[in-house]
Amino acid sequence: MSTTTNTPTTPSNLSPQAIAEAVAVGMMAKDRATTHLGMRVTHISPGAANLEMTVREDMLNGHDTCHGGYITTLADSAFAFACNSYNELTVAASLTIDFIAPVFNGEVLTARAVEVSLSRRTGIYDVEVINQKGACVAVFRGRSHRIQGRQVVILPV
Repeated sequence: MSTTTNTPTTPSNLSPQAIAEAVAVGMMAKDRATTHLGMRVTHISPGAANLEMTVREDMLNGHDTCHGGYITTLADSAFAFACNSYNELTVAASLTIDFIAPVFNGEVLTARAVEVSLSRRTGIYDVEVINQKGACVAVFRGRSHRIQGRQVVILPV
């Protein structure tokens, strides 16, 4: 009797770092929201990702500060890149965010996502959003859910 697994097979000739990099390229090519907002992946590794975004005038609310939804989207995108970096399709199950300081037009934000916990189907990721001066402007925690047997990108064999 043979058994099959739903876990995607990873080519043995690619390192975990090479897999993470390939996933980042593939995800960015299809992620219209992230690219539309001008986000850039500045770091990717297994279980971690940094994304950067410059706050534009059209991202400001009525108080002339960056709308919290844009900060949340930046953090959520970093979370997505980090939790999908193993090339196993992973989606958000929940998130929380706390805003620490206001963000203004022209500021450059960096969301740094790191894996806190990972099991077979779920993960916990923390994301710190900082400005160009290194000051923390928001903290985010996301819980992920893996879709068994689905890859993010097709990797070379």
